[in-house]
Parts: sequence; structure tokens; C-alpha cells
Amino acid sequence: MQTSSDRHEYPAHWEADVVLRDGGTARVRPITVDDAERLVSFYEQVSDESKYYRFFAPYPRLSAKDVHRFTHHDFVDRVGLAATIGGEFVATVRYDRIGSGGTPAPAPADEAEVAFLVQDAHQGRGVASALLEHIAAVARERGIRRFAAEVLPANTKMIKVFMDAGYTQKRSFEDGVVRLEFDLEPTDRSLAVQYAREHRAEARSVQRLLQPGSVAVVGTGRAPGGVGRSVLGNIRDAGFPGRLYAVNKAFPEDQKELDGVPARRSVRDIDGPVDLAVVAVPAEHVPEVVTECGERGVQGLVVVSAGYADSGPDGRERQRALVRHARTYGMRIIGPNAFGIINTSPDVRLNASLAPEMPRPGRIGLFAQSGAIGIALLSRLHRRGGGVTGVTGVSTFVSSGNRADVSGNDVLQYWYDDPETDVALMYLESIGNPRKFTRLARRTAAAKPLVVVQGARHGGVAPQGHAVRATRLPHATVSALLRQAGVIRVDTITELVDAGLLLARQPLPAGPRVAILGNSESLGLLTYDACLAEGLRPHPPRDLTTAASADDFHAALSRALADDTCDAVVVTAIPTVGEGAAGDAALAEALRSAAAAVPTKPVLVVHVELGGLAQALSAATSTAPQALRPPPDGPAPDDTPRSTTPDPGPQTAPPAGRPASRPPGARPAGPPSVAPSPVPAPVAPRAPAEEARLIPAYPAAERAVRALGQAVSYAQWRRDALDPGRVPEYENIDEKGAAQQIAGHLARGQGLTLGMRETCELLGRYGIRVHRALPAPAPDDAVSAARAIGYPVALKATAPHLRHRADLGGVRLDLADEEQLRRAYDELTELFGKPAELRPVVQGMAPRGVDTVVRAVIDPAAGAVLSFGLAGAATQLLGDVSHRLIPVTDRDATSLIRSVRTAPLLFGWRGSAPVDAAALEELLLRVSRLVDDHPEVVAVTLEPVVVAPNGLSVLGASVRLAPPPARDDLGPRTLPAY
Repeated sequence: MQTSSDRHEYPAHWEADVVLRDGGTARVRPITVDDAERLVSFYEQVSDESKYYRFFAPYPRLSAKDVHRFTHHDFVDRVGLAATIGGEFVATVRYDRIGSGGTPAPAPADEAEVAFLVQDAHQGRGVASALLEHIAAVARERGIRRFAAEVLPANTKMIKVFMDAGYTQKRSFEDGVVRLEFDLEPTDRSLAVQYAREHRAEARSVQRLLQPGSVAVVGTGRAPGGVGRSVLGNIRDAGFPGRLYAVNKAFPEDQKELDGVPARRSVRDIDGPVDLAVVAVPAEHVPEVVTECGERGVQGLVVVSAGYADSGPDGRERQRALVRHARTYGMRIIGPNAFGIINTSPDVRLNASLAPEMPRPGRIGLFAQSGAIGIALLSRLHRRGGGVTGVTGVSTFVSSGNRADVSGNDVLQYWYDDPETDVALMYLESIGNPRKFTRLARRTAAAKPLVVVQGARHGGVAPQGHAVRATRLPHATVSALLRQAGVIRVDTITELVDAGLLLARQPLPAGPRVAILGNSESLGLLTYDACLAEGLRPHPPRDLTTAASADDFHAALSRALADDTCDAVVVTAIPTVGEGAAGDAALAEALRSAAAAVPTKPVLVVHVELGGLAQALSAATSTAPQALRPPPDGPAPDDTPRSTTPDPGPQTAPPAGRPASRPPGARPAGPPSVAPSPVPAPVAPRAPAEEARLIPAYPAAERAVRALGQAVSYAQWRRDALDPGRVPEYENIDEKGAAQQIAGHLARGQGLTLGMRETCELLGRYGIRVHRALPAPAPDDAVSAARAIGYPVALKATAPHLRHRADLGGVRLDLADEEQLRRAYDELTELFGKPAELRPVVQGMAPRGVDTVVRAVIDPAAGAVLSFGLAGAATQLLGDVSHRLIPVTDRDATSLIRSVRTAPLLFGWRGSAPVDAAALEELLLRVSRLVDDHPEVVAVTLEPVVVAPNGLSVLGASVRLAPPPARDDLGPRTLPAY
């Protein structure tokens, strides 16, 4: 580490793990005096050409003076960072602070010269781009605002690194050298570049795990049974086409195979590359395995071994060591304590999990932090996919276990690009980075549905083994923010599967208008009531009577789908006496053929324990052409006729926005094999032209309608997301003056709540006027205050237990003169105590209206959140509050005030005068601007805000200032620290 003569201690917080462009990882850390030998070794492995590009002349070796210079830094004016893999340097970057003449200079000079050197074997992996992000963040921390770099024109790779970074730049050419100067302040473009690189790298890192060309199972027991032997058998039986190896150091030296799979005593003994290792050895032996895998060049690990953070504090430390150890070699980890991973693609067929059978191939991606819930999800999809609602299977499945490294965020990055996944279903017990998850969820939801159920909602702590950031936001607020990001939030795994099946099979509804038809009047009425409860707009149910034939159903469904006032159809069906399987098949075909004629409207079926009908609905027996909804910018609907041969196992239909056709080698599908396991065996593929639009069937009306309601809300979110609105500009905002005032207040302390005068002054700079309130410690003071304000006035007790509690009698309104004011003062002190305890104030009367509450808070995990609700019981007792992430757009503000259940009180409920919604929306936008412009404003409360038919009045306000929480989303890309 650095010597005592250096100006700053070693900055450990600059250390970070990063994911590179190819999905591997590297560690970024400051270079110290202890790195001399590493630096020399690194330089010896750099080509002469790269050395020439770095030093502008032949430079075969570093002198002792060079080594000293490049390893001795003060971490302020001279800083060097290295990217390491396996403990060895693969790239370096350094800056030297310079003055106006380009010579070394101390602070306050705010410019620095920067230079890179990347080992040739690691060029093209995005190492330099990652180092540039980190050295720029370090420079900003040290007061440097601008970088300068001189590059030879032939060094096009390094010029591209600078030019592609997205910073504001100036480029010049002089004396045969390209000089680049760029500001280090993040811009919208630089953040977009950073997010795009993050997406590509993290998606690739998951792809390497889910699409390996070779797999080694380490810890395969010599005797049948056991975790490792089971995983080995599952991979083999799934038909994995790549190379598969069984590894156990206890194998005899002459043993060459196990269960028909090549056997080795160590990963080191395997000829050829190993992409993925499944680790199933006791926790105490895992470090040895990680070392072997790292030295062998394994790309990733699935650790099914338990005994880590799931087993207590000692295990948590083992888990941290495991992650650090694996990342040293550039490997990513799923687990530990993982159930495993599955990829049903015909080119992969990987079942590296404890599921004894391969799930049906399909279009649904599954992620579960819990192995038990993962089993339940696979089982439910199997039962619903084969026996009830047709062959809807899984594209990929990831059970992350303790989620020490690879998380739901990483898998979302992969699913976003995955053409095999149309719907993403996630079971989460914790969200390690809510800010990032919300950002990724919004982007994913704009392309494909994302359905989430969150466990441990009310436990107050994350499950053991999950390293998560603390959040002060209640679960209801987090859920509201996820819905704002387009996430379909459900409460149970049953609802998760119900929604997933509908979204994977049917187009998105264009609106909430629902037609209901069927052969049971009672079931139709139940469906009608369920629609109303979900906020849908159902048509009166059409009863076809119990005598209805398949042709009657076909005609009724065709008419309903042709109706322009209908956006979706729910068909209810009860058994037809005496017809049996033949009648079920006829009815199913009638419904399917009618639905196929109008492929832009979803159709759902509510059945009453009709296994035959549900099975028939799954079958593709129609000979009619299939017209499936094309993507907005895609080809015309596919009108290729299906085979006239009955198909026992149809594939799921593409959801809204997906083309019908697939490339050769599309997902296989077919009937489940008979097996004791709840997860079906692999099935034979069938041609894309045979795919059918499957109709999901539900055993209860409320389940079908709830899934439909979620689809309607999601479809509306998709439409709204096309025009998210704008953040308005207001001429009377004094951003600079507010910044100076805030800085002055914070100079007095790290965190403080402003007094009323300072609060009014700060809010006033953003055009938010707070009604004047004057202290009244004595009756005469109250009278003087009233004279200054002007009658009529209000007298309020502001003690914490009485503030905003008119129901307790702590407020007296419409006091017209001095006599009424003195009488009210005496009453308050007689009821509640001495003035010193009551803290009374006098305030001018505001126009009557509806009392509301506006709050903003900066949460360290989720970011800045704006909240709105009606004052009193609606907010305090019922929790009727709506939330939006800051910055809020004009459309966000409009929806925010209409999202609370008590919103009708604002818009003329029971003959009352509607309030000035425009003024309320403007207030919300101004508060949002204040918090967004000044992250030091960590909390704002406006209560009450009385909204009248014309204008509004802010009667109470408080503002808290503090140094803002660190914004990791604005800093360089990093993996969670361990």
C-alpha cells in the first residue's frame, strides 16, 4: 500500500468489479507501490505496437524511474488504476493534473492528462471503456472537471474509446497528434452510452451461463443419488448437445466415465474448453474447486452447494469470499444454494438443475430467488400447460438461491434481447438495487410483459443470504413505483401463472370493454361482477342457455369479436350432459376458429372442471389459416395454412407484437410424458407453420378476470409510455438562489430541518407560496398577528400531537375579530394546556376546498419519490396514497392525483364543486423540480394543501436538508461489492 509520505490514504472505495463486453469480469483498483512487479510483467506482455501508441516512440521496457513514477501516486493529482484478472494487470490508466500550460499543477487546477494501456490479448473486451468510466469518477471526486488526451492518428481504437464515451468533447490535430479534450460531467448521452454498455455486458454474462458449449459437474458422487449425480443425470437426460463431464477428485485414476459421461478427477484434467461448471461439493471444498475452474478458464459457475449466508454469519463470510474468489478469475456465479438453471432451446437443451425432468419448451422466462418457489412455478406451468390450457412452456429458468452475484437485474438484461422469451415471470424476495431494477423493468416492459410477485413483503427483513440495500419506503410504495415502471404486480404465484399464460397466448386488449357469453347464466353473472370489481367495463352477459351447441358458441363469439365496442371476450362454459369428449373437442374447435378470425382481441375461457374442454382448447386441429397479429413495424400476418393432421401438442401463440413465424429449429412442443415428477419430459419439435393461437382456460371467473384486468392495465401503460409527457419549465424558478441558500444552511450542519421562515423562503424560490403563519405565545401576540395578517384568521396548535388534527379541536377557524380570537385562545389553553405546550400560531383563512397532502422524499435505495393523498383518515388510516418517481412529467402529475381511491372528492363528487386540478398538478411539478434540481432536499412535506375550485393554499410546510445519498446510477458501472 502507499507509504506514509503520500498525501492521501489508500482509497479502498475506488475498488470495484466490472462486467466486460464479452460477459467476463475484471477488478478495477488503484495502483500502489506494491504493484511494481505486476506492472513490469504486464508491460512485457504488451506488443511493441501498443507500446508505441502509448509513448509515441519505441519503448521496449520500463526503466526503474518509470516503474517508480507509475506506481507512486498521491491519489489526488496523480492517480493510476489497473484492471486485473487472476490478480494480474490486463490494463492500466492514469491521470496527471495539469495547469493551463499543460505542465503538472496542483489543485485548484481542474484539468488532467489521461493515458491508457491495454494488453493486446484483452483489447476489444471493453476494458478501456470501463476504466475510462472509473478514472472519470475518481477525477470528479478530486475536483477535476476536464480530461485531455493525446493520441496518434493510427491508434483508432483508443480514439474510438474517447469519442464513443458520450462526453462533451473538443478535437484538434497538431504536430501529427490528435488532441482530445472532454468535460467529465455526465451528460444524457454519456449515461445512455454507459447503460447500453452495461446492458450488453450483463446480458452477455448471463448468456454465457445459459448457453454453454461444455459443462462440468464437479462433485458427482460415485454412488447413485446425491445432488451432483442428480444434476449430471438431468443434463444428460435433457439431451444437452455439448460436451459434458463428471468431475470428482475421489474417482479412481483409471475411471474414464460415469453413467456414460466422461469422468475426470479434476477440471484441470479436461481436454478442451469448459464454459460452465456446476459445483455440488461441500462448502468447505468449494474454494479449491473455484481455483481449479478459474485457472482452467471456466466462464461461469452454478453453485448448488449450501452452507453459505443461508447458514448464519460464518456462512455469510464464506459467501463473500466465494464471490471475491470467483470474480478474481473473471467468473460469474449463480447461487450459492441455487436450484439451478434451465434452457429449453433446441440448440442448448440444458437442464443444469435439480428438476428431474426438462420443462416443456415455450415462451415464458422464469426467475426465482427461492428453489422451492421455482419448483412450484415449474409444476404449475406444467399442470396448466398440458392438462388445462395447452402447451405453454418455459424458455429459460434461473433459480438464483442466495443471489450472491447474478441477480434478477442481470437476467432482465438477458431476457430483453432474448428472441425466445415473450413473457418474463419473476418471484423476488428482495430487490438489491431498486433504482436499477425500476430502470430495467421500464425498458423491458416496453418490449414484453414483466410479471412480478414479491415474497417476504411484510417480514421487515430480507431472507438470509440476500445482500440488499436498506429502504425506508413501505412495500405499498415500492409496489406503486414498480407499477409506474410497467411491472405487472401480483400477490401470489397462482396469479403469476394466470397472468403469464394469458400474456403469452393472447394479444393485448385495446381497452377495458369486455363481452361475456356462455351457457350458464349464473357463471356469466359471476364473471360480470368480477369485471366490475377489477375496474373493467363489462357488457351484460349473454346467456346461450345450456342447450347451446358448438355452432351457437362459434356464432356468438364471432359476433362479440366483431363488435367495435368490445375489446376482449370471456367465454363461460359448463359441462354438456351426454356429449363427453367429442362435445368438448367440437366446442374447443368452435371457439378457436372464431377467435382466429379476429386475432387482435384476447379471448379467455372460464370452465367448470372440464378437463376435456381444456385439453381440447389446447389442441390444434383446425385447418383454417392462422392470422396472427404482426409487430407494429413487422411483416404482414402469416397466412400459412396449418397442417390438417391433428396435433396432440400445440405451441403457444405469440403475444401482442410478436410475429407468428419462427426460424428453423423453433421450440419443440408436444404432450407431456407420464412421469411421477411434476415437470414434463422433453417433447418432439413441430414446424412453425403448425403453431396455433391457444385460448387460456381458467377454473374460476375471478382468476380469469383478474388476469384480464392486469393485461388491460399493462396495455394502457404501454400506450401511455409512447408519450410519457414532459417536465415543464417555469420562468419564476430561482435555481441558483436556492442552491446558494441550501449550501449556506448545510454549512451549519450535516442534516437539519429548516425553520418556517427558511422553509417559506426556499419554497418561494420555486414558486410555492406558503400561507403566512405567525407565532402566538400569548393572547396579545395572537391579536397582533391577526392585525398584521388581516381578519378572518385561524388559530392553530402546532404541537406534534395536535398538528393537522382538527378532529381533536386543536384548530379554530373563521375568527372574524379580536373577541372571537381571544375566546378561542382561552378555549385552546383550557383544553390542551399552556401555550408553551401548544405552540399556537395565527394564520390567514384560505378559501375552502379539499385538504390534501404532498410529500417528497429521497430514499437511499429507490431514489426520489413524490407522493400525494387526501389529508386525514384517507392517508393516515387507509394508506390511500399515490406515488411517482422524480422527476415527474406533466402526465405523471395528472395521473398522480387521479390514482388515489378518494380522487372523486376532487372532481365534483355528490354535487360538490370540482377543485382546481391544474393548480394542484403545477404544485406537484414544482415540488418535483425542487427535489430533482437539489438532491440535498431530502424531504418535503406540504400539509395541508387546501385545493379550492380556483387555486390552492399551502397552509403548512417542512423541508429537511442533508448531504444527498450517493447516486450509484450516475457513477461508473460496478457489480455489487463484496
